[in-house]
Amino acid sequence: MSFLRKEYPDDQQKKTLTPSQAKVKIAAFCAYQERSQQEVRDKLYSYGLYTEEVEELISVMITENFVNEERFAVAYVRGKFHLKKWGRLKIEQGLKQHRLTANCIKLGMREIDPEKYWNMLVKLAENKWASIKENDPFKKKAKVHRFLVSRGFENDLVMAALEEVKRED
Repeated sequence: MSFLRKEYPDDQQKKTLTPSQAKVKIAAFCAYQERSQQEVRDKLYSYGLYTEEVEELISVMITENFVNEERFAVAYVRGKFHLKKWGRLKIEQGLKQHRLTANCIKLGMREIDPEKYWNMLVKLAENKWASIKENDPFKKKAKVHRFLVSRGFENDLVMAALEEVKRED
C-alpha cells in the first residue's frame, strides 16, 4: 500500500524573511539560551538570507552582546560536564563542532575542576560497574571501560578509575 504525496505550491514551500524581520527572530533565538556564531549563522541561512545579510546580522548580534563565544563556551562546558556528565574529550569535540576558536575552547575547559572531574569519573565507574550483570570480570571491565570512553573520558584516567573501583569491589 502506498500513499500519495501531497504537493505544495512553490510559494508555500519556504518563506524568506527580510533582514529586519530576521533580526527580531534571531534576537529572540539568542536571548533564549547561549548560542555560538555557527548556530546563529545556520539559523539565519534557514530564514533565506544571503551571505552579506547573515554576516551583517551576526556582527550586530555580537555588538549588542546577544552572541558571545566565550560566554557560550563556558556555558556549554558547564552544562555538558555537570548535567550530561561528559568527559573532556567529548566536550572539546562538541566545542570544535561549533567552530569555536582554540582560545575560546581553552577558556571554556577551565570550568572543569580536576578534583570534581576525577570524582565524577569514579562515581560513574562505580554506578556502571554495579549495574552490569556479568560474571566474567574481564568482560565487565571492558564494558565499563567502553562506556566511560564513549562518555569522553581519557583512557588513562578510565583505567585508573577502574582499578580503584575493582579494589573497592
